[in-house]
Amino acid sequence: MSVVRAAVAILQRPDGKVLLAERPAGKPWEGWWEFPGGKIEAGETPFHALVRELREELGVEVEKATPWMLRRFDYPDRKVELHFFIVRDWQHEPRSCEGQQLSWQYPTTLTVGPMLPANEPILAALGLPSIYAISNAGELGEKGFLDRLRYALDQGLRLLQLREKHLSADGLQRLAEKVLSMVQPYQARVLLNGDVDTACALGFAGVHFSAASLMALSERPQQMLCAASCHDARELAHAQSLSLDFVVLSPVLPTLSHPDAPVLGWDGFAGLAHGSSLPVYALGGMQPEYLEQAWQQGAHGIAMMRGVWS
Repeated sequence: MSVVRAAVAILQRPDGKVLLAERPAGKPWEGWWEFPGGKIEAGETPFHALVRELREELGVEVEKATPWMLRRFDYPDRKVELHFFIVRDWQHEPRSCEGQQLSWQYPTTLTVGPMLPANEPILAALGLPSIYAISNAGELGEKGFLDRLRYALDQGLRLLQLREKHLSADGLQRLAEKVLSMVQPYQARVLLNGDVDTACALGFAGVHFSAASLMALSERPQQMLCAASCHDARELAHAQSLSLDFVVLSPVLPTLSHPDAPVLGWDGFAGLAHGSSLPVYALGGMQPEYLEQAWQQGAHGIAMMRGVWS
């Protein structure tokens, strides 16, 4: 069975809505919804195919598109390899050039459907924010951390990893109760850097596995967000084989805690992130102003333990 390679666009507005298109009558899977895009022709790069397809399908001119994920899917009659791009800047308002219905939708609350099967996992990934914060109560002190957390939530933070290895079980439970109570009105999600049983018992939205815990894992837990720390191709491949929700890849740049440790650099990060089937956050020496650069290198966003609280 041959493999069809396609470039797929996530046209994303500042309010978070993305553009979906309904497959018109007469085409396979008519009536199903998908993200715009199309087949990569011989001699084309995925990016050039993306630009051409959006011009033909929607009448828009791409100004800025960043690589995101690579997903493979087996349909009954074909295999597809989907090169996803996030498109945040374009010229002209999208219009139907091929008779298809168009709709701007929030990824987590669709009002159209059904979605093509290959696109369903993409919606969950799009629900992940660009910033993934990591707690730092050990350095800031509990009060200092909670004060900064409150401020960050007010500024839009919606994804947090509670990572406090210095705490006892009782101390972790007390801090977790305060953090989970604080984030609840904001509908922010908190993952525990620890074991699954503790995360479930304390009411976390998910668990974040260390690289060592990841490599010992043979099956992902269900009914919760699952993330992991990765540092090389082997760990990233294992996270993908388990279909985790996302990973952090580090260290991209030198960090205060490990200033002399070997780093990936942006080229090393991009070499690993490009082609990933999971959203990848860049970690290590990150600051909020590095987000755009991270996007350009294939990151879903950036993860920060210190930069987010300063």
